[in-house]
Amino acid sequence: MDPEEFLPSPVAPPLPGPVLLTQDWRDVVFLHWPVPPESVAHLLPPGTRPDVLGGVTYVGIVAFRVTGTHVLGRVPVGRFNEFNVRLYSVDDRGRRGVVFMSLDADSPHNVAAARLLAGLRYMWAGTSIGTGPEGRIGYACLRRCPGPRAATRFRVRPGDPVARPSPMEVFVTARWGLHTRVLGGTRWVRIAHQPWRLHRAELTEFRDSLVGAAGIAVGERPPPSVLWSPGVDAAVSLGADPTP
Repeated sequence: MDPEEFLPSPVAPPLPGPVLLTQDWRDVVFLHWPVPPESVAHLLPPGTRPDVLGGVTYVGIVAFRVTGTHVLGRVPVGRFNEFNVRLYSVDDRGRRGVVFMSLDADSPHNVAAARLLAGLRYMWAGTSIGTGPEGRIGYACLRRCPGPRAATRFRVRPGDPVARPSPMEVFVTARWGLHTRVLGGTRWVRIAHQPWRLHRAELTEFRDSLVGAAGIAVGERPPPSVLWSPGVDAAVSLGADPTP
């Protein structure tokens, strides 16, 4: 392993400041493809670069149901489904995180608030997540606005629990922060939640244009890595600090 490569702890470090937002994430699915770091480096915020494991970085689609959201621990702002396309980043201080290329959700007021206050690339979309025959879970998303029209549709069948995640599975799931552009600069925002209860999953149907719309070429091949989790309770910290 290259000296710069890093495996994060599966347990979140303590949050550095007051909690801004709490969310309950349920029926979480992780779809991932390896990509060359140089093919996505230009998409990341200033002061960050692709995080690498085994000579590659990853692009992922992560989808889930948000069954509850509270601001400052008190103010409820509703439920929604989210489908995000993400890359994996590291900054000049060595802080590893996620960069969201797009986040599609079916709650217009949450989309507007996240775009305005956090600089995140939320889009308004029609979505559905639901359990069907033989325990399969269907996920569908059709973007409405803004941004280019794009969609994804897939079904997964959760399988056995993951007793010992592989290095790659830890790399793409144990992420305790995000890098985002805000007011012309890059900021680091901390996230914490319980360790993931991961399951292997079988992909039984797959069509997608969200990744291509984000400017990342993976062709029409299905993702080689598919994981599912019943979910976690997450918190976002106010103790964010600027990236150098």
